Amino acid sequence: MEEKEGLPQEAKPEEEKRREVDLNTLFPGKNYDLNRLFPDEETKKLLHELKRNKRDIDRFIKSLNPEEE
Repeated sequence: MEEKEGLPQEAKPEEEKRREVDLNTLFPGKNYDLNRLFPDEETKKLLHELKRNKRDIDRFIKSLNPEEE
């Protein structure tokens, strides 16, 4: 059973490499290197998720107010 538990952990590093987040691309127009400011990968993932959630919320709000378009 220990071998089965190890399988998801082996797949995780490949997924992390595939989903590397570039904060400078995600938040353009800043005068400083966001990747150096936030070097931790977990923080980068959190900021990426935050940006995606904000976009989804903005779309939802826009769909509730069709006369603003």
